[in-house]
Amino acid sequence: MKRIAVLTGAGMSAESGISTFRDSNGLWEQYDVMTVASIEGWYDNPDLVQQFYNDRRAQLAAVEPNEGHKIIAGLEKDFQVTVVTQNVDDLHERAGSTDIIHLHGELTKACNESKTQVYDIGTRSILLGEKADDGSRLRPFIVWFGETVPLISQAAEVVSKADIILIVGTSMQVYPAAGLIHYAKPGVPIYLVDPAEVNVPPNVEVIREKASKGLSLLKKKLAYKQGC
Repeated sequence: MKRIAVLTGAGMSAESGISTFRDSNGLWEQYDVMTVASIEGWYDNPDLVQQFYNDRRAQLAAVEPNEGHKIIAGLEKDFQVTVVTQNVDDLHERAGSTDIIHLHGELTKACNESKTQVYDIGTRSILLGEKADDGSRLRPFIVWFGETVPLISQAAEVVSKADIILIVGTSMQVYPAAGLIHYAKPGVPIYLVDPAEVNVPPNVEVIREKASKGLSLLKKKLAYKQGC
């Protein structure tokens, strides 16, 4: 089976109702990103950061995977698929994808300050002042600005071995995730699905649609090539 690496960003989950940072009326208009998504923000005002992610979990509990998530999961019937996502929601898992790398952490988990103890918490809130087993403050299991991205090497290896690369719903502006495309083997077909204009190399075929419609079109294209 051919290997597909699927790189997904915020636009992948936007159709499900997950708030994004960059879109109009997005989270960046409501919050200074560095106050709620950086390690400095956590140290400066942990209660604000904790509440921000509690709100994100509450939102996650109220939404479902969209058709795009389901199409990606369905590709596993014909391909060996690994999803490398910048998203911290669990919608890929809930849609049925089985091999997922969360570059920026997972909203449904919490950890101690050193990230050495990780807990599955689902979509419940973390209580203000709640402690981990080692006595340190329990925090969201999220990779914030100012922290290393521990799974980036694993993701780069996946991309380097892929026979096909799909990029869905990402602005290609957040590094190091945006640099993963450069690990692709020469000649590997690369497709990008996004309604916005995204600056990509000339070897990338762009489908200017939202995730569900664009992936539906791409699924037909991949099925045709498989038949050939």
